[in-house]
Amino acid sequence: MRATRTVLLTLALMVLLTGLVYASSSEHAVDSGVLLKDFLYRVFNFAIVVGILVYFLAKPLKKGLSGRREEIEKALAEAEQIKLNAETKFAEYDQKLTLANAEIAQISAGIKLEGEREKEKIIASAREMAIKIEQDAEKSAAREVAKARTQLQAEAVHLAVELAEDLLKKNFTGEDDTRLIDEYMQKVGELH
Repeated sequence: MRATRTVLLTLALMVLLTGLVYASSSEHAVDSGVLLKDFLYRVFNFAIVVGILVYFLAKPLKKGLSGRREEIEKALAEAEQIKLNAETKFAEYDQKLTLANAEIAQISAGIKLEGEREKEKIIASAREMAIKIEQDAEKSAAREVAKARTQLQAEAVHLAVELAEDLLKKNFTGEDDTRLIDEYMQKVGELH
């Protein structure tokens, strides 16, 4: 409605100013009456055409412009809502990312601590195994030494017996043999 008034006032002002300019020219004084009528007739026709156009086009233009305005307002409202939703999502994801980073740091610290504990367990187990291996080696060495000692003693006894045999064979005579048998018989006879 306001736009229509503005258009009509502008047209009326144009007609008046044009008529004033046309009437002020002195050259056309003779035909000024005819020309003025012609001009006014043309202006009147133009005004009627503009009036008809305004009458028939004002409502569709208003509806179109108001519809467009409503669409723009609706689009702005939707854009604002989308912006708010995006900001909310961003804040939510930022918070989740912060929590995830904190959780990753916590898990990393836990893994590092578990690794240190496992390292200490492995070192302790290795020490225990080293002590056990050392003890087993000492026991094995002691057994080998005892076995070697027993073998040496057996060899020494065997060598001593052989040596005694050799000595007896060399130094023992038939008379010694008879004398030993007699002594043995006497001892046996005394026991009975």
